[in-house]
Parts: sequence; structure tokens; C-alpha cells
Amino acid sequence: MTDAAAAQESLEAVLKDEIIRMYQDVADNPEGDFHFYHGREAAELFGYDPAWLDRAPLGAVESFAGVGNPHLRSNVQAGETVLDLGSGAGLDGLIASWSAGPTGTVIGLDLNPSMCLKVQANAAASGTKMECRQGEMEDIPLPDQSVDVVISNGVINLSFRKRKVMEELFRVLKPGGRLSVTDIVSAKQLSQSIINDPKLWAS
Repeated sequence: MTDAAAAQESLEAVLKDEIIRMYQDVADNPEGDFHFYHGREAAELFGYDPAWLDRAPLGAVESFAGVGNPHLRSNVQAGETVLDLGSGAGLDGLIASWSAGPTGTVIGLDLNPSMCLKVQANAAASGTKMECRQGEMEDIPLPDQSVDVVISNGVINLSFRKRKVMEELFRVLKPGGRLSVTDIVSAKQLSQSIINDPKLWAS
């Protein structure tokens, strides 16, 4: 392994730890002061239907930390299988499950196993069927061509290996499947000081 590859691997490990810490903090302490919008205020800012937010468990709404609204274009249908990439406490997955209905399946994927516990608790509290799997978006623990729809909200930007993430998404999508992604995109090359700062990466 080259020095550059070793340095990137080390930075990626630090980044993953910071991502887990930061979003765990949002989930555990939603009243805290964060450098990004979160909770109901953020969801309403991004056009989430207030009726959705009233219906969802308070813990899922308070822990929301997305950057947009993937439901505007996801068009989830009854009976479909949906992957919620980077599910956090599960708000987006729960909303998708209402459209997928009892014959559909929603699978959350999160790097942090404690988030999966929150997803399961929030799903149970709302009487909603939703699974959650701990894992990495660069190596999605699902079979080929097993998903109709992928939703993602401010997650892909957290990866050092975005091409690998996209390859994985297209691997798990069924023929004719679709992506509905909201994310942060930079129009210019990031400075090395930003690239080397896990706190900025994790935002």
C-alpha cells in the first residue's frame, strides 16, 4: 500500500467515526446546537408534508438531518421494495413504507448499529413495517437486482468512494428501478484543508 493510499484509508476510518458520533449526537440530543438544519424545522424547510411529520414518531422527526426531500420524485408504489440509504432514525423510510404498504418492503441501511435499533423502535411505535441493516453504502448487504427504489438524503456526499456507492446502487436495483437522491454537491474542487477535516466531511 502506498503512503497516499494508507493516508486516505486512515482518514476514511476517522471520518466514519466522526459520522457515527455526529449523527448519534443528533439522535440522542436533538435540542443541541448543530451546524446544519435538523429536526422538524429542517423537514418543513425541505417541503415535507406536515401531516407526515405529525404521523411519524417524535423521535424520528426530531432526529431528522437530511438536506432535501427525496419523496418529491420517488413515487413509491404499493408492493415495492425500497432501500433507504443512510436511514438514520428512519423518518424517510417510514414515509416510504406508507406508500409501499403492507405488501411492500422498506429496508434501512446505516453505518451505525444503534441507528438501526432506533429505526426498529420508531417503526414499532408507528405500527409500520420497516427493516434496518447495519452496513456500508460502498458494500450494500443486499442481493443483486432486489430493490425497486433507492432513496437517499444527504448521505452519498459522506463517502470517499462515491463511484463505488453508485455501482452498488445500480447493482441492487432491479431492471427499470429508480433512484431518488438529494445531496450536497460542490461546483468546485474542495481545498485540502476541507478534505482533511472529518467534521466538515461529516456535515
